[in-house]
Amino acid sequence: MRRWRLVLGSEAEPETGMTLSAADRSVDAALAALYDAEAGESGPGRSAGLGSSAPRVARWLGDIRSYFPSTVVQVMQRDAVERLGITRLLMEPELLGAVEPDVHLVSTLLALNEVMPEETKQTAREVVGRVVAELEQRLAQRTRAAVTGALDRAGRTGRPRHSDIDWDRTIRANLKHFSPALGTIVPDRLVGYARRNHSVQRDVVLAIDQSGSMAESVVYASLFGAVLGSMRALRTSLVVFDTAVVDLTDQLDDPVDVLFGTQLGGGTDINRALAYCEGLITRPAETVLVLISDLYEGGVREEMLRRARSLVESGVQVIALLALADSGAPSYDADNAAALTNLGIPTFACTPDLFPDLLAAAIRHEDIPTWTATNLSS
Repeated sequence: MRRWRLVLGSEAEPETGMTLSAADRSVDAALAALYDAEAGESGPGRSAGLGSSAPRVARWLGDIRSYFPSTVVQVMQRDAVERLGITRLLMEPELLGAVEPDVHLVSTLLALNEVMPEETKQTAREVVGRVVAELEQRLAQRTRAAVTGALDRAGRTGRPRHSDIDWDRTIRANLKHFSPALGTIVPDRLVGYARRNHSVQRDVVLAIDQSGSMAESVVYASLFGAVLGSMRALRTSLVVFDTAVVDLTDQLDDPVDVLFGTQLGGGTDINRALAYCEGLITRPAETVLVLISDLYEGGVREEMLRRARSLVESGVQVIALLALADSGAPSYDADNAAALTNLGIPTFACTPDLFPDLLAAAIRHEDIPTWTATNLSS
């Protein structure tokens, strides 16, 4: 009943018969400040209000951090920005220092980058840097391992060293040589991986739609771009676009610089972005182009599809990701998604945790639709 009382608010006190303790009333006040009124209203009966006071918001942020786990704090912060219009308060350094950083907060800060006061930008970079460091710890090593493994296994040899034997394929190739007497397979031939090649083996182009709806995808894609850019076996290019195209490849050594080089919002010209990417490609058969966009094209649709077809026919492995995010099903242009699929371009949404495996499959020239059917839920 205590939990129901906190969920439903003060009006439910008679029905629940629950009188809150002093500590619980503080928790209730923090919830009431956010949820007891519609956006922009002070609302009757609220135990506290956020209004437009930065000190008050800072105290509220400190309160909810002490009352709730970080995952709940992040949800409440996001709700406060959306419901109560306190976005402008995130431009104040003392407030930024109090927030629980997450991907959504980073997206908000990037959207405010152009109007953010100079005294706040360094604090914002520190907040973004904390999130990037956490994401790198979660994703970077797995990405390097998956991609390196895919590159090392891209070739095959019939005379492998022991450490290079592909045991799965060797066993499959020698099942007919099973010896009942020995109770094992006696291999007639070995299948192994080719020796490692330390030259540039694949080109990867990430083309990222930086329209406002793609904010979370921009954060993750920029991080992956920085990780891939650190791998000598790959030649990685990172391009962001709206109605203009910006090449951020020369900033890949610092993912925070990459993020602050983006500008969320504006329209979308996928055709122009593909035209620019086409100019970067020198080895089509060894190139993976990942287009990360919701496909709401503001440019010339027919030209965009013609250019996409040309890329596929040249041998480029093109993948269209409708989102690269942890959030739910994205909003996207279904007609353009269907048109790209008909051109042989796999088109789907992907979570950041699965992206390393997706890229590894692309590097190995696996059938991506088959990979998605196996690894992604519908």
